[in-house]
Amino acid sequence: MKYLFALFSSLLLALPAAAQETSPDALIKTVTNEVLDIVRKDKEIQSGNTKKAIELIEGKVLPHFSFTRMTQLALARDWRQANAVQQKVLTDEFRMLMVRTYSKALTEYKNQSIDFKPYTGKAGETDARVRTEIKQSGAGKNIELDYYLEKTPGGWKVYDIEVGGISLVTNYRDSFAAEIRNNGIDGLVKSLQAKNKSGEATSVKK
Repeated sequence: MKYLFALFSSLLLALPAAAQETSPDALIKTVTNEVLDIVRKDKEIQSGNTKKAIELIEGKVLPHFSFTRMTQLALARDWRQANAVQQKVLTDEFRMLMVRTYSKALTEYKNQSIDFKPYTGKAGETDARVRTEIKQSGAGKNIELDYYLEKTPGGWKVYDIEVGGISLVTNYRDSFAAEIRNNGIDGLVKSLQAKNKSGEATSVKK
């Protein structure tokens, strides 16, 4: 399940500058189709080249996610316990964790297709939900996938994703809260750093 979170949240990769003025559903559809086309044609990513997948994500996806808000939502009320320096470090480490998880998911893509649901948002809204469905090949069960975006001066930004009704942000909240209860904010920082260091070592072996 965690790799489905990652795979289809990593579809927001190649957004043209003009797309910042488009509706959130058009943005999701355009970049999803572009990215699926890239991955289908890239034999190195398909064969498990994690380094190349990471480079692709770092170069394309980061500008279109609000990692500060994602981290803030994942920590919930514990966010206020962190000072400004800790908040920045937590955001950076959470972003790195997401990038490494996304990169693994890209290398595991198996030609799923996406059905884009009718968009029900209204003009002038600054918060949006874009609904899609993952069409599995064979007898696999289709999976509902929803993107949550906020409108910012820099365009629409994704701040959460739901797969089968399960929020990516909420998925991390319990483990983050437990780590903070046991070891404080610095304990969570060290835990994330350890996970990212382990992921880096793994990717080097690819």
